[in-house]
Amino acid sequence: MENTDICLDFDKMGGLLPAIAQDHETGEILMLAFMDRQAWETTLATGLATYHSRSRNELWTKGKTSGHVQKVKEIRIDCDNDAVVLKVDQVGGAACHTGHRSCFYTRVDLDGTATVVAERVFDPKKVYK
Repeated sequence: MENTDICLDFDKMGGLLPAIAQDHETGEILMLAFMDRQAWETTLATGLATYHSRSRNELWTKGKTSGHVQKVKEIRIDCDNDAVVLKVDQVGGAACHTGHRSCFYTRVDLDGTATVVAERVFDPKKVYK
């Protein structure tokens, strides 16, 4: 194995990189978010998954409001240096603001039928007052 310098390409998507959060034990995809350079550096410095909120246009540490933080266990970057996978320990059991463990709780069949396939872990009305 070789060590290499990290040179993420934040220029391709206007300063943002897609970042996939994945359960470090099961491999389950929990969510997709975006990171800017500040979110990347904050994640490395704190060990907590930190993203760029596109809707609020600000730095967002996952779980800061809900307590459902993501403790980073491993980071992978792709061959083009423009996408990140964070293997995380999802504290509180849920990554999605809707109260589901994963943001990917809806299955779509090839006939276009959508089915919710997961139960809520928490009630978002109680968590996000």
